[in-house]
Amino acid sequence: MSYQYILVDQPAEGVGRVRLNRPKALNALSSPLMDEVNEAMLAFNSDPSIGAMILTGDDKAFAAGADIKEMDGMTAIDMLMTVSLIERFEMQRLSKPVIAAVSGYALGGGCEIAMACDMIVASETALFGQPEINLGIIPGAGGTQRLTRAVGKALAMEIMLTDRKLKAEEALHYGLVNRAAPLDEYMDVAISIAQKVARRSQVAIRLTKEAVNKAYEMTLEEGLAFERRNFLVAFGSEDKVEGMRAFIEKRRAEWTNR
Repeated sequence: MSYQYILVDQPAEGVGRVRLNRPKALNALSSPLMDEVNEAMLAFNSDPSIGAMILTGDDKAFAAGADIKEMDGMTAIDMLMTVSLIERFEMQRLSKPVIAAVSGYALGGGCEIAMACDMIVASETALFGQPEINLGIIPGAGGTQRLTRAVGKALAMEIMLTDRKLKAEEALHYGLVNRAAPLDEYMDVAISIAQKVARRSQVAIRLTKEAVNKAYEMTLEEGLAFERRNFLVAFGSEDKVEGMRAFIEKRRAEWTNR
């Protein structure tokens, strides 16, 4: 496929990578760009040779936010009738894990898109924030919900009400990201994690991702019931048989992803 606003490649076996590619706009999230991101990620998601995906920008910016020029002049009704940024990023349709590899600015919609991914690897230059307050608006693509769940109410309030930014080490400390690495290593770290995921049973990966995401949507009792259901589904897979036999026979499992 040929794209105008993104770059797509496979940096390692089983790993698909999507790079935001609007460097002059610091990878601002325009509607055409997000449409291309969705098209590429849905293609990777349906490719049986791909087990995990990476979403990234460049060293200067993951994404500095939504495209303000695109939104300027739009009314509430215009926004209501427009597919929103987070709706364009159709994470709920992706069964395979997505790792955000973040360097530089991850602000506003950029921070929200990173948080919508399953994991975040940050370079030492990463800067996370929700500066919508400076525009007289609020986060509208999940920031008030995902950031609060990640770092807690008090810090989320400070970030969104005062435009406080979190550097990579702070983001790691507060649980917003799962890895922080030097600038020249963060992409290798993201690829390494993606490879580890891609080498596992894709049946088990999918069932695990579903169950973890339900932890944010259900009561503990409901979540445990959902986990139990997925646990039983896993016992009906060929990969369960192979995984246990390989463990007993002390050899590497050969997954069929069935």
